Amino acid sequence: MAAKRAQKPPKTKALSVTAGPAKAAQAELQAGARAPSFTLPRDGGGSVSLGDFAGRKLVLYFYPRADTSGCTKEAMDFSRLEAAFERAGAAILGVSADPVTAQDAFKKKYRLGIALGSDETHKMLSAYGVWQQKSMYGRKFFGIVRTTFLIGPDQRIARVWPKVSVEGHAEDVLAAVKAL
Repeated sequence: MAAKRAQKPPKTKALSVTAGPAKAAQAELQAGARAPSFTLPRDGGGSVSLGDFAGRKLVLYFYPRADTSGCTKEAMDFSRLEAAFERAGAAILGVSADPVTAQDAFKKKYRLGIALGSDETHKMLSAYGVWQQKSMYGRKFFGIVRTTFLIGPDQRIARVWPKVSVEGHAEDVLAAVKAL
């Protein structure tokens, strides 16, 4: 009976947390698609939602884990360029599955200027197709695939960077923001 329940399609727009639907969601979220709506708890308390950015550009980047080497470099690069993103009319929001307390500590430790959202439920991560099955040292597990979305003022996806390599990424995103 549980197997039958697991095979039913989800009733909401949020995708089930499996490798197949997550890849399908990412394939659907191409330039021109409407960005999935979300409301998440954020660093410093309160919440952040897609609607908060209506009428302006949003750089929405997903990172695997706060205070790890690649994620720290990426967050520091986006923070370093935050003023340039602001001048280009864009806000930046980093999202991971870390609890808000970890996001707060991460932000404080590295003096990050950017906003950080927390999706411990993985619903938003799944809707954006970044919660996927991964493999490391022969062990399979679910986690975030480092991905960035540029969302336009109309809340449509303008560009997607899948499987991001951190080096030079923030600069590449800034160039795309300026061109939008």
